[in-house]
Amino acid sequence: MTTPLLRVRDLTMTFPGRRARSAPVRAVDGVSFEVATGETLGLVGESGCGKSTTGRMIVRLLQPTSGSVEFGGRDIGRLSQRALKPLRTELQMVFQDPHSSLNPRQTVARIISDPLIVQGAAVAEARRRAAELMELVGLIPEHIDRYPHEFSGGQAQRIGIARALATSPRLVVADEPVSALDVSVQAQIVNLMERLQRELGLSYLFIAHDLSVIKRVCDRVAVMYLGRIVEIGAKEHLYTAPAHPYTRALLSAVPLPDPAAERTRERITLLGDPPSPAAPPPGCTFHPRCPKARDICRTEAPALRIAAAGEARQVACHFPESG
Repeated sequence: MTTPLLRVRDLTMTFPGRRARSAPVRAVDGVSFEVATGETLGLVGESGCGKSTTGRMIVRLLQPTSGSVEFGGRDIGRLSQRALKPLRTELQMVFQDPHSSLNPRQTVARIISDPLIVQGAAVAEARRRAAELMELVGLIPEHIDRYPHEFSGGQAQRIGIARALATSPRLVVADEPVSALDVSVQAQIVNLMERLQRELGLSYLFIAHDLSVIKRVCDRVAVMYLGRIVEIGAKEHLYTAPAHPYTRALLSAVPLPDPAAERTRERITLLGDPPSPAAPPPGCTFHPRCPKARDICRTEAPALRIAAAGEARQVACHFPESG
């Protein structure tokens, strides 16, 4: 078997409480997955489940509390910033809100070329590369000396993508890259990212809460709930026969384009709100909202294991659906 490009093992992130005596918050609790070269893995779940925190730990914008992040066969989770610097050329991130992630006081030329200059490129060469990248992502190179506020949201996100591509990365962590955009613009950005993946051989960790977008762009999908992965596998299996009750509930909320099918479909309504990560329930963290919960679910946390014989899909549930 070939070594995956990215291997995450038992990744955990605990934040201290906001007040002196408040309980710490375990935002990510033992997350494990792999991303192969050229693959797109989708990471989905409700707001606050730990998706973005996981992405930021992978690119080392956050230091993990525990666990390991192996990139290209090398554990980068504990590297110093100095040792991590050359690896940042291969590992980049696209953020959710394009305008808040771009410096309003810098021109597009400076924004895109900065990663290259930090890595030692000459200013003139970095500017030439920035112009090439603008054209690659569908922007007019002559606008290179404009500022972010002079661009629309979709154009600004293209700038963010160009900045991420400046150092020719192998893996891009896309943190909800289309959720802040209009639907028509979302489709344009998704098409752009798919084209760039084909042309440049990129791998993506695509973080989103929109299951329709995830189905379009991803090869495999990992579903997170309260800091843990509850199901992971090929999108064909996960969308046609979800095994975890939470995955089934998420998919039941996705609108169908056929009005007749939409009227007759089964809708699963979850009870209550997600528990606080500062005080997670014992056992399976989903059991207070699960329609299938039994006594064992309230006392014993299910392990992530193979859902069925002959499948690579894994599910963390004592009573997974068989089909």
